[in-house]
Amino acid sequence: IQGDMLRQLPVQSVDELIRYLPGLEVQSRGPMGTQSNITIRGGTFQQVLILLDGIRLNDPLTGHFNSYIPISPAEIERIEILKGASSAIYGTEAVGGVIHIITKTFTAKRQQQQQEAQAQVTTGAYGLRNAQAGFQYANNGTLLAGGILQNVANGQPLRGTNGFFNNTTLSLSARKYLSDNTSVAYRSGYDDRDFNAQNFYTQLLSDTATERVIGRWHHVNMQYNKGRQKWSFDAGYKNTSDRFQLRKTLPANTNRSSIAQALLLHTYQFSEQATLTSGLQYINRGVRSNNRGNHNIHAAGAFVVLHQQVTPAITLNPALRIDWNERAGWELVPQLNLSYRKEKWQLRGSAGKSTRDADFTERFNNYQPPL
Repeated sequence: IQGDMLRQLPVQSVDELIRYLPGLEVQSRGPMGTQSNITIRGGTFQQVLILLDGIRLNDPLTGHFNSYIPISPAEIERIEILKGASSAIYGTEAVGGVIHIITKTFTAKRQQQQQEAQAQVTTGAYGLRNAQAGFQYANNGTLLAGGILQNVANGQPLRGTNGFFNNTTLSLSARKYLSDNTSVAYRSGYDDRDFNAQNFYTQLLSDTATERVIGRWHHVNMQYNKGRQKWSFDAGYKNTSDRFQLRKTLPANTNRSSIAQALLLHTYQFSEQATLTSGLQYINRGVRSNNRGNHNIHAAGAFVVLHQQVTPAITLNPALRIDWNERAGWELVPQLNLSYRKEKWQLRGSAGKSTRDADFTERFNNYQPPL
């Protein structure tokens, strides 16, 4: 789905934007990016992998935070949807499918020349204010882009509280071509969601919950392309602070989660019909919590994927991955994808294995804390 198409839709948040993509279900607990669960093909919200420029965004604390994507809509080049299991390529959580958001800066060409800016403002009842703005600048191998997305409202009256939300996303990125074959890129994102969370997690009549989730995102990418070969290295770091208070008379649950990751990819094109991609991946997940405790988990994986155009109509994609997790040990993940296209029709089939690593809330949540 191209970003230019997405700008024409009446949306005020990224999760509302994703709602328009076919084959996805977005289950919103609150309006305009307050909190949403994303599912594909009947899987749970914990069985969908979210990627931003090839790096995973799934929060290790809980799948409820997976829709907090630290990117402004103005920076989105396109969104790719992979329906069905994709663990052999992308690792854990890609059970129901993958949502891959690709930005303008990380896909821009060296020769690109562009200056662009856009803005949109909306107001409404109950103190509603929505603002979207973004820019892109490209000249002589230097590319800059950024944007802001803000949704604020006092909210309608609820039982003992009101449905307020104060959500802000900021993103800024840059890419520099050092030569015709080499480039380096960097992205920084800030995401702040402060909202009423009444009955998000309980059915208690005394529930007047509030929650604030702040995420910070950093991503570095280096690429080298020459001839038939392409090398790329990505390093990403995300940390999230979450403060949830069921009611004012109770102490708040405070959680700090983080995910650090590195991905090395090599692509070799044998011919126009055959391409081999191999990769190494490292992931470290951590949490510091007064409710779930302090934990740290290391994981790594290696994979190889062949893209073979057998005939003009038939495409074959075998893949094999080996994963290591310090709690679960070793796992071999094979997959075979087949596609047949004729005119406007396409038939696809897939066979293989998919895996999911339980998040920290599933593993360690203290459901009976001491009074």
